[in-house]
Amino acid sequence: MRYRLLTAALAATATLQFAGPAAATDLEVIHWWTSKGESAAVSQFAKAFDNDGHGDRWVDSAIALGETARSTVMQRVLGGDPPGAAQFNPGRQYEELISGGKLLDLTDVATAGKWDEVIRPKAIGSACLVDGHWWCVPVNIHSNYWAWYSKPVFEKAGVPEPKNLADFLAAAPKIKEAGLIPFAIGGDGNGWQIQLLFQDMVTEALGVAQRDKMYTTKSAEIAGGPEMKGVFTQLRALKQFTDNGYANRNWNDTTNLVITGKAGLQVMGDWARGEFAAAGMTGVKDFGCMIGLNEAKPVVSTDGDIILFFKQNNPDVEAAQKRLAALLISPEVQVAFNNAKGSMPVRGDVDMSTADPCMQKSLKAVEDPANIVTATNRFITENTNQQLNELVAQFFADDSMTADDATAKFATIIGNSD
Repeated sequence: MRYRLLTAALAATATLQFAGPAAATDLEVIHWWTSKGESAAVSQFAKAFDNDGHGDRWVDSAIALGETARSTVMQRVLGGDPPGAAQFNPGRQYEELISGGKLLDLTDVATAGKWDEVIRPKAIGSACLVDGHWWCVPVNIHSNYWAWYSKPVFEKAGVPEPKNLADFLAAAPKIKEAGLIPFAIGGDGNGWQIQLLFQDMVTEALGVAQRDKMYTTKSAEIAGGPEMKGVFTQLRALKQFTDNGYANRNWNDTTNLVITGKAGLQVMGDWARGEFAAAGMTGVKDFGCMIGLNEAKPVVSTDGDIILFFKQNNPDVEAAQKRLAALLISPEVQVAFNNAKGSMPVRGDVDMSTADPCMQKSLKAVEDPANIVTATNRFITENTNQQLNELVAQFFADDSMTADDATAKFATIIGNSD
């Protein structure tokens, strides 16, 4: 079988890099890849590890919702029972694990694999390369800056496919008149989907440079300015085009509304593309995509998912951890995982010519540094992130909160952020 041959070859390479006797190991990996498309993607990692030639076994611990999974990991680590590995996002979420000496140093694996040469853009590697040591493995490049829409819905409503958010707002009344949901969104997990939409709108309204200045200097002046009031005003306008069932809906069920032609458009990261792929949809005739919220100004955020490995007392487990780390970033596994996930590979030396039209847009955009947006998590702590989630979710749910009130609260949170 081709896949077994590939993983056997990778195992041989890993054996050369990390020679020495080691026992087969069961390695628990905690992650929040639970949707249909995500499950298909993470299975590529599990298959590679299970067939690494050492008898190792991926022990899957999937926990729905990122903040719940991360909290579980932190509790396990502090309680002295860390998993073998865990999914995180780049940013400040794991800095205390590094400073506390809880993570396995992967510098020898990275050196052998020449990660500093093959990972692109460099910002991806910088999330894991801290003080000259590699503390995690970047496995993909995800961008929040996408809108996904149903071509049949726009055709049924007799409106053109959108090129920007203004186009969509102009078409939304006709979609509603056609008896369909114009705008699909979900409110689970303390409103993270709404904040993702909000952050995309912030970047479009402020521009990358001003947006970065607001977060890096903690500028309450920018956060309380007229552009931000415009964002909240537009967010309120979008709400009238969603449905009453949004409040507790998760993101992949929201995506399914677009997949099944019940809703017109969803703003969601490129992991939604994995759901379309899992449904057998090509991005040619079934669905369309806007990169950013304005096709004339394409932007991509270049953070994604990383895998952390936790210090263990067993040298056999440590050897298995390093074998898995090497596999995660190997060319064949990178292509298999990211084609299923909807994300871009972190390696710049792999062939993605078979990728669908939406991924081709992102692969082209990421070539230009001017199009790259730093993810918000690089600027703010988890505490600030939760405050923003709560504010944006409250504003979306409570029509009595004015755009002025929301802008003032946003300015306060940013001005007082860590």
